[in-house]
Amino acid sequence: MHVDNKMVALAVAVLVTLSSCGVCCPGSSNTTGQNLWAMKDQPMDVQLAAVIKEMESLRCEQTTVQQQHKALNQMHRIKHKEQDQDLVGTHTLTYFTAANVSEDDEDEEDSYLSEEFELSKRRGDPCFHYTVLDQSWRATNTTTKQKMCDRYIKWKGWYRLFYNGKSLQMPERCIPANKCGTHSPLWLAGPHPSRRNGIVTRKVCGSWKKKCCAFRSTPIKVKKCRGNYYVYKFTKPQTCYLAYCADINTLTCGRCRRNQSCVSRDKINWRCKTKRFPSRKVHFFASFPGRLKGKVNQIRYSKVFVNLGRAYDRRTGVFKAPVNGLYQFFFSSQSGYTNVKTDLWLVVNGYWVSQSRTHVSRISSVNTLSYYMTFLRRGSKVYVTHNSGKSWANKVSTTITFGGSLLVQYK
Repeated sequence: MHVDNKMVALAVAVLVTLSSCGVCCPGSSNTTGQNLWAMKDQPMDVQLAAVIKEMESLRCEQTTVQQQHKALNQMHRIKHKEQDQDLVGTHTLTYFTAANVSEDDEDEEDSYLSEEFELSKRRGDPCFHYTVLDQSWRATNTTTKQKMCDRYIKWKGWYRLFYNGKSLQMPERCIPANKCGTHSPLWLAGPHPSRRNGIVTRKVCGSWKKKCCAFRSTPIKVKKCRGNYYVYKFTKPQTCYLAYCADINTLTCGRCRRNQSCVSRDKINWRCKTKRFPSRKVHFFASFPGRLKGKVNQIRYSKVFVNLGRAYDRRTGVFKAPVNGLYQFFFSSQSGYTNVKTDLWLVVNGYWVSQSRTHVSRISSVNTLSYYMTFLRRGSKVYVTHNSGKSWANKVSTTITFGGSLLVQYK
């Protein structure tokens, strides 16, 4: 058997490095390197066998340390699981056990810490800690002989209104007396907040004898939650018979599509309405009151007659599309010189797309008018360039012109 002395020396050096890094069981004597170097005068096969034996021993010790580390992590997770059992909500944590932990899973610790961070944020969020208040008599369309009073209830924490298992919210406008199962229905005297507003305080009014705010109850706190629902921190009314109302009409809002919004004229009757973007009117017409010769990269039509939508800039001669849509443009010129070729180009986003050319072979005056229709995205730039030849106009005539209109607007 041939043994390379360099390979054995390299293996010994590796083992010495590992032993110096502390890869061994607690309490063991860190003498691996010393024992190997002491065998340097032994035959090569004896040294190699000793190296292999030490490597197996170190591998076994490293596995033991890994198992101890995972056991400590498991104890840590079980401790936190017991602390989180009192959390209210539908969010479930997945806790790893010794049976399903993989030795190659390097991201499990980061995943667990991320879940811990999310829980720490939700512990104090009323959107995840509320009491369901599902009492059909609170609906705005109910009248009962037995009048209810919320002064007898021990309000604690936050509440979310339901009607037969469906989420809804308080009304934002006066509710007639003897509705909502009580004499004086309590409604929210102010708009519901947005999620950006966070927790807000709102006044509460109770209607009675044709007075919308005959009773001013103690203010309550309101918060909008992700998922388009609200939670309320109710307080005891000052007297009886007053009770908080649940607007039955707001049930419609929970069924609106993505392209719809929940709207109301009287803040009582709600309905889903398709969102429509406002229609833009864009028209412009301008002229150049002078003469053009040779190459003019960007004609500045300074005399503006129409600029509805303010999309044309007279200082630069550039039209900038304000919305996505189908546009139509036109441009004209007047040429009156013998044997001169006059070229104008319509330029869209740097591309020459439409040409207007005249070639006068005798003494005469020729006028050209060109049209171009295209779809443009918002921010597209359009202008006219005078590439060659001669064009003429004056302050009175409108022979060198540029104009356009938005025909159809798109989202």
